Amino acid sequence: MRRTTLALALLPLSLVLPVTAAPASVPAGGAADDAKAAPRVHRIGGCEVFPADNPWNQRIDKRPEWKWSDAIVGKQLAGHDLHLDLGTTEEYYGIPVNVVPQDQPLLPLQFGVDGEDYGDESDRGPVFVPADAAIEGGSRSEPDPGDGDRHVLAVRSGTCELIELYAAERVRDASGQVVAWRAAAAARWDLSSNKLRPARWTSADAAGLPITPGLLSYEEAASGRITHALRFTMPSARSAYTWPARHCGPSGNTARDLPAYGLRFRLPRSFPAHRYTGVARTIVKAMKKYGLVYADQGSAMYVTGTADPRWEDALDQFRAKPLDGKALQVVKPWRKVVSC
Repeated sequence: MRRTTLALALLPLSLVLPVTAAPASVPAGGAADDAKAAPRVHRIGGCEVFPADNPWNQRIDKRPEWKWSDAIVGKQLAGHDLHLDLGTTEEYYGIPVNVVPQDQPLLPLQFGVDGEDYGDESDRGPVFVPADAAIEGGSRSEPDPGDGDRHVLAVRSGTCELIELYAAERVRDASGQVVAWRAAAAARWDLSSNKLRPARWTSADAAGLPITPGLLSYEEAASGRITHALRFTMPSARSAYTWPARHCGPSGNTARDLPAYGLRFRLPRSFPAHRYTGVARTIVKAMKKYGLVYADQGSAMYVTGTADPRWEDALDQFRAKPLDGKALQVVKPWRKVVSC
């Protein structure tokens, strides 16, 4: 989250799917006008991941390019190849999504991990995160990673609620039983609503956005249609944000060629998607139609997803035919950039 490297993630311990928010509608002249027919909305745990008019689910291929596009792309993206941060047989890149039932038992939530405490910008417990939830950066043999971002994402079926933790740790009693969770930050969303977090509040992601709607999942990519923006990272952020992000980048970063959190990037319509086949082509098409959301500081051009051995062909294609970040454009924001 606030670190400049991305952590390794894990294979599920509980039910994990291979796979904030915003005002009620996109502003006039925005993406809602760009796509007259609303596409299907991606589902997780039987829940639509935000309404069709949510910015995550809006096309941006006809939005104008922003005047600062060349400067921003040239500073941090040009010369860096697209990196799918998800993995196949490795132990296991990506961020897992835990899906829990409506009657999932609740656990208390504490704040403060490794000197980081965003409790004053967080939603409180108790939380429907199971004791054996998959933590980003862990594995089946070592489920409790000692460093990294340690995100925990959980979707509750039935109520269609989402909770996301940053720097999550299990709290155990003297017998070793998990009796609570501890995190540096926690954020909740109603997946049926476009409600934003309070202004200048963080989330499990630095931008104050949800992580889950921007993840790549193999099942969705294999269907031939990805109908939402993708989450990605760059090394440095401006001390600013734009809708639907809610949180500022590092204080003092005022240069105009630094990106504000929440900016949308895309591949232009002229980009040759035919260079790729199958799942890789589907990802490229999504980057053209729905684009990428700048959500956190991290390695340049890292696009986050969930682990699945079937990603291998797509990964091989992007290694053989690298996609340089210089091809990206910054889309003109729907609303003004808020300087912090």
